[in-house]
Amino acid sequence: MFIKTALVTGGASGLGYEFAELLAKDSYNLILIDIDSNKLEETKNHLENNYPTQVKTITKDLSIQGISEEIFKEIGDTPIDVLINNAGFGLFGTFAETDWQREAAMLNLHIMTTTHLTKLLLKGMVERGSGKILNMSSLAAFQPGPLMAIYYASKAYILSFSEAIANELKGTGVSVTVLCPGQTKTSFQEVVSEKTSENKISFNMGCPKEVAAYGYQQMNKGKIVVVPGSFNKVLARLPRIFPRNMAANIVRKIQEKNRS
Repeated sequence: MFIKTALVTGGASGLGYEFAELLAKDSYNLILIDIDSNKLEETKNHLENNYPTQVKTITKDLSIQGISEEIFKEIGDTPIDVLINNAGFGLFGTFAETDWQREAAMLNLHIMTTTHLTKLLLKGMVERGSGKILNMSSLAAFQPGPLMAIYYASKAYILSFSEAIANELKGTGVSVTVLCPGQTKTSFQEVVSEKTSENKISFNMGCPKEVAAYGYQQMNKGKIVVVPGSFNKVLARLPRIFPRNMAANIVRKIQEKNRS
């Protein structure tokens, strides 16, 4: 029997955990990467006890430069059939006042690690003539985001990058999907708001199980840009309806309202 293997970053909780469970149900063996070793072990035990899967865990800080090479070496000769670049975090505040170290870590995670890990694993997929990649972007990717400028910009990069390589990979047997959810009820919100106690966003909040299930389904269909929820689909078209400066003003008002 052919054993398939999937790699999920940020796989210990939130959307990463939901993706891992969906893959485990489909009999994928898993490589889960996360900074939280305790949650990784809990997730490994739960999945192996409930589904036909074997789980390898790798504890890494994915925001560190060059971390993708370390991961690639630890994977060794294991062929990766599905790559889900899920790990990410946000930071709220005006760019003039936010912490650069956190922003640099975010850029390394969202852009460098996502891009490099994709590059390292993509070659094998193309050589085998099969594979699926899902990159986690956001509804934020479709417009500028005052008060979360770096987060919005980095998610726009992931969207553009994913669309471009999806086009390059036509006819290879490898597909790239970019998932662009709106606000989703995960630990992401606590990370964004860790220094801003009032930042408890509830507007248009998505269910992580539903978001992951939709993204997983669309990935398996080979879809490229995936936006869960009809209201989010409308919001994604905002810059096409309004000038970008007006869209930025609307986003800022939404950000301020959700944090008041």
